[in-house]
Amino acid sequence: ARRFNVAVCHRRFGKTVMAINHLLRDVLLCQQHRAQGAYIAPTYTAAKRIAWAYLREYAGVIPGVKFNEAELRCDLPDDRRIYLLGGDSADALRGLFLDSVCLDEYADMNSRLYPEVIRPALADRLGKCLWIGTPRGDNQFKEIYDYAREQEEAGNEDWYTMLFKASETDILKQEELDSAKEIMDESQYQQEFECSWTAALVGSYFGAALDLAETDGRITSVPFDPNLKVSVSFDLGVADSTAIWFSQEYPRTGEVRLIDYYEASGEGLHHYVRELNNRPYHYDRFFFPHDIMVRELGSGSSRYEMLMGLGIRPTVVAKLTVQDGIEAVRATLPRCWFDRKKCAQGLKYLRAYHRSWDAKRNDWRDRPNHDHSSHAADAFRYLAVGMRDADDDEMMSEVARTQRLHDGRPAILTDYADNFG
Repeated sequence: ARRFNVAVCHRRFGKTVMAINHLLRDVLLCQQHRAQGAYIAPTYTAAKRIAWAYLREYAGVIPGVKFNEAELRCDLPDDRRIYLLGGDSADALRGLFLDSVCLDEYADMNSRLYPEVIRPALADRLGKCLWIGTPRGDNQFKEIYDYAREQEEAGNEDWYTMLFKASETDILKQEELDSAKEIMDESQYQQEFECSWTAALVGSYFGAALDLAETDGRITSVPFDPNLKVSVSFDLGVADSTAIWFSQEYPRTGEVRLIDYYEASGEGLHHYVRELNNRPYHYDRFFFPHDIMVRELGSGSSRYEMLMGLGIRPTVVAKLTVQDGIEAVRATLPRCWFDRKKCAQGLKYLRAYHRSWDAKRNDWRDRPNHDHSSHAADAFRYLAVGMRDADDDEMMSEVARTQRLHDGRPAILTDYADNFG
């Protein structure tokens, strides 16, 4: 076993049994004097209810073992011990030394517990840690899983990840899974039995596709290839955030590799051009939506003209409805690879992008909810549409030069939806 292990398990997998036996093995085989381990649940009550009976059952066959139920402690031969503890009192655990620890349902624990208490407790004796749980959306359990995957893919032999879906383990009978499906909605079933990180994000547009990318190993380390140019897609905000995706397309395979993501707010165009120039990339196309053609009443210039003045020649993507753009993203995602580290923020927002709910009609609206996730999703939408369609670059350059659209209408726009509709 590695030093740091993250196990994502479906319901009724038997993760508590696995955790208790994992601890027993580590503590019994540990070469340190007075070896000590701990099973930690979100609360002390939960630790007793979930794990105490298992600890007594599996440790009870060891000669000389003693149990202290008042302290939820198992005393093993050679002055070795295992405690059952609750993560709800993180400060009360300070001062422990640990040779092995299991954090069960880490998503429900105090976020300070591991970095401030548990990690220091492992340091002097090079202790081991096992995180186990079932997905509950994008939270600290997902973060430690992503970090472990990143370390594992980078060749760090201290880290290991496991993901156990009910459809793959054969622990539960198929008829039982079918029965559960009948009374659970799809998102509940996917979360509890298929270990979906995005199922909890009800109404997510891209959650299933990103779960598949995770399963396929397409969210990993994706290095920049200096032999290929980089395309960049923007969602330019004014009062809101500006989001930028950096991608490389492999002509022979059709793969789209997302190598970087950047987002900021409250900055002007100069800031984003400087961000581009500070990166070691050789650029190809810069995808923007149609609204960069809108001329600002104050300056009299459009952002298209400003970008041209800063050395950026925009490719203005075809104007589609938002829903058509979402379908373009869905068609593109199966051939996308994402750099787990550099695109972490963008991936988080893509997973969170979801439909808005109409409480009056008790149904989903046919448009996305506008929130913090919208900027990354919009920028990715322009990338998908831009790659799909032939460039209308020359036409837009002519519009900028003549200040008139192709049909002669003026391009001094205050409502680009009307003029480009």
